[in-house]
Amino acid sequence: MEIEDVVRKLVGPIEPIGETNTDNERFENLKVMTDVVDSLLSDIDRVAMNNKDRVEYSRKRAGQYASDFFDRIGIED
Repeated sequence: MEIEDVVRKLVGPIEPIGETNTDNERFENLKVMTDVVDSLLSDIDRVAMNNKDRVEYSRKRAGQYASDFFDRIGIED
């Protein structure tokens, strides 16, 4: 089982199906999922911002990797 599978299992389904009671529950799951993603993206951004310009190889490598990730998904860090 992958990490994404665990998160999906913990949060629950997020796709609406057109039934009000189910969709209300799934909307709450969607809000939880977006909070999780926001928190994770903030962590990655922190690594990028604090390390990409460092002189230490390991810190610069991590910072550049995080910065490149944002470039790949079309988000400016």
